[in-house]
Amino acid sequence: MNTKSASVILGLVFIAVGILGFVSNPIIGESANAIFHADTTHNAVHIASGVLFLIFGLAIPNAAPSFLKVFGVIYLLLGVLGLITIGTTGMGKLLGLLHVNGPDNILHIVLGIVVFLAGSIPAKPKVATYR
Repeated sequence: MNTKSASVILGLVFIAVGILGFVSNPIIGESANAIFHADTTHNAVHIASGVLFLIFGLAIPNAAPSFLKVFGVIYLLLGVLGLITIGTTGMGKLLGLLHVNGPDNILHIVLGIVVFLAGSIPAKPKVATYR
């Protein structure tokens, strides 16, 4: 796996999660019973993030490692801020914008680490060919 493919895979997952948030289900949504709490804005952020992953992975793959690292740090910081302000069992608006709950905060920390590490995948060395 390389950063290009990691970025594309993450993009597709984020878009799928964003769309899933608009469909009534027990995993992600506005219901208090959903494992991960997300409203329309949160779902739109997931879709927009997924589109960014796809753009970097497909259109500008040389910039994908930097993008993944920056995105990973931002997600990690959002998760930590969510833990500080909302905790692991509460529910509220992060930065006054995104509805999140405790599991969201933990997931954001894990995703931040995973995305950062995906940006750190070493490039395969180019093999010299002799003719």
